[in-house]
Amino acid sequence: MNTTSPISARVDETTLKDLDRLAEELDRSRSWLVAQAVSEYVKRETEFLEFVKVGENEIENGDFHTQGEMEAWIEDRISKRAGKEERRS
Repeated sequence: MNTTSPISARVDETTLKDLDRLAEELDRSRSWLVAQAVSEYVKRETEFLEFVKVGENEIENGDFHTQGEMEAWIEDRISKRAGKEERRS
């Protein structure tokens, strides 16, 4: 079983009222809701930072396309699609 530790945070009155209303509606404590919110935030941000690190590593290894290369690729795709649509007509 995981042990928990108390933390403190300041929120504006509107957020606090909304939190209390949500806690009552869900029959959960304010503390439980805050713990869930913090847990989800930390997970999401940690995953995002890992995603960024993967991209940075790819750039360091030269595994990327320049903006010019991507623009040329997109233009090529658009041209090919336009050609297919003309043949259908």
